[in-house]
Amino acid sequence: MTTDRLNTPEWKGLGMSGTTQRQVTDRFSLPTKNLPAPKTADLPEAPAKTWRIIGPGLVGAGVGLASGEFILWPYISSQVGLVFLWGAFVGVGIQWFLNMEIERYTLATGETALTGFNRYWKHWGIFFAVMTYFANLWPGWATSSATMLTYLFGGGNPRWIAVGILVVIGIILTLAPVVYVMLERLIFVKVAAIGLLVVLALIFAIRGSTWDGLGDAVTAPAFPADELGFALLMGAIAYAGAGGGQNLCQSNWIRDKGFGMGLHVPRLTSPVTGEKEADPTANGYVFPVDDANLSRWRKWWKFANVEQAMTFVGITVITITFTSMLAYATLFGNPAVENNISFLKIEGLTLQSLVGDWFGYLFWAIGAFALFAAATGIVDYTSRLAADMIKARYLRTSAITESKLYFGLVWGLVAFGVLILMIGLDQPLVLLVISACTAGTMMFVYSFLLWWMNSRALPKAIKITPLRSAVLIAAGLAFGFLAVLTIQEQFAKLF
Repeated sequence: MTTDRLNTPEWKGLGMSGTTQRQVTDRFSLPTKNLPAPKTADLPEAPAKTWRIIGPGLVGAGVGLASGEFILWPYISSQVGLVFLWGAFVGVGIQWFLNMEIERYTLATGETALTGFNRYWKHWGIFFAVMTYFANLWPGWATSSATMLTYLFGGGNPRWIAVGILVVIGIILTLAPVVYVMLERLIFVKVAAIGLLVVLALIFAIRGSTWDGLGDAVTAPAFPADELGFALLMGAIAYAGAGGGQNLCQSNWIRDKGFGMGLHVPRLTSPVTGEKEADPTANGYVFPVDDANLSRWRKWWKFANVEQAMTFVGITVITITFTSMLAYATLFGNPAVENNISFLKIEGLTLQSLVGDWFGYLFWAIGAFALFAAATGIVDYTSRLAADMIKARYLRTSAITESKLYFGLVWGLVAFGVLILMIGLDQPLVLLVISACTAGTMMFVYSFLLWWMNSRALPKAIKITPLRSAVLIAAGLAFGFLAVLTIQEQFAKLF
């Protein structure tokens, strides 16, 4: 239950204070037609040692550091230089606003954003969960990791390696006593490995001309649509860092970490090795809107914003910048470079010739591990979103726990990925079309839903501000435009 987290070092001694100060007229307005009314409890104090609960933003960044950061943005830099790097900063900034509005609702209620959407229409949550599941059926990150392992070891069959990777991911997620804790530790290792690569790249591989190219991102920014295509550039901006269902899972991660009212809600544990799960039908929670709780809210909101900025934004921006600089330093002007994982082999070989064999092997090893960790996070958040929605909306009174649903969905995703690989399908076109179209469509819809929910369900003192509302509405329009453009392009290729 949640009380075990109150006794951990970062929380010990904080407890819940009584609601004794002046009550104000401001209140929550969560619809109760589709779900029970939330319970009332005081907002927990923000932790005394805030660094101890830094993590959800780092997990979001670590899971998001995948094909875009290792393939798409480096590919763009290898073709046109660093003049478009500004687009990554814009994209990550937009996603920071999205993530914070997702976190706002969970900090205030202990419910995920999807549960909040369900309060307005009972099937919103499962709509997004199913779209996320279908978008990630193709095991692209596992196969990318497997391919980089073949570069590292000089051979092997990527298909069979990818099958092994998927099975290992299923076992890891099944046996972790508390899934979020395991994922956080895995991502910490991934981020540390990428940090090591950045430091070594600065010392050995990135030369003066590359720094000049980085200056062009500021002094001579460009939108090279003629060279790379409008859709590619817009997609790179929209999905820098995360995208699609991953942003929505920020709710689940901060709840499992115990942020705000999420401290009252049970964590997702392993049915094999985990602790006994608390009441899985627990509703969300709201706090009395009084001076004491609003004071705590301001501390939580400040901390959550800083945590996201330092981890999700900071790590993503640094990674995209230096992987792009490394690609620019080694591949700019090379006509053999293509927009797929094969160019990482060329990059590794070039690094071997410039620095030494060891650096090329290290580059491939860290890349393979980073994509493996991303695949683990993707299987986690895809299954987590679906399990949360199925249990909260459709199986509230069933004896089947959310944890059991989660692990069934994990192994379903693993099994489908293995099936795809075993029958020899090489990036099935239909699945790629689904993946390409759903992310933009989801972000288009939930940008507006977040704005609507956070401007109406929450008390005036903590609801979304006009500036953040404007960003979400603009982002929603941009994602909608991009979704239509992507669908048109993909179906043009099909037919």
